[in-house]
Amino acid sequence: MHFRFFYLLICFAIISFISCEDDDKLKQTGTVQFIELEGGFYGIISDDGNKFDPINLDSEFRVDGLRVEFEYKKANGQDSFHMWGTIIEIISIRKI
Repeated sequence: MHFRFFYLLICFAIISFISCEDDDKLKQTGTVQFIELEGGFYGIISDDGNKFDPINLDSEFRVDGLRVEFEYKKANGQDSFHMWGTIIEIISIRKI
């Protein structure tokens, strides 16, 4: 009896974890900009004015003024010396 309860509890925890991962993904459109702080870096300013500091922006997208659509998740636990915008991990990105 206890084994069944434990098994169901584990299954529920796994399903909850998997469904939460998809909820963390967000999508935006915006413009890549070269930010002249701390030696310079590329950030993304979304169409609604939010600032994003991507930790994994590929070099082909490091173009000042490039319009992009991107899917991302917040990079919780990541620190940046830029101190500019929300730190994100890009899941997918494309030029628009």
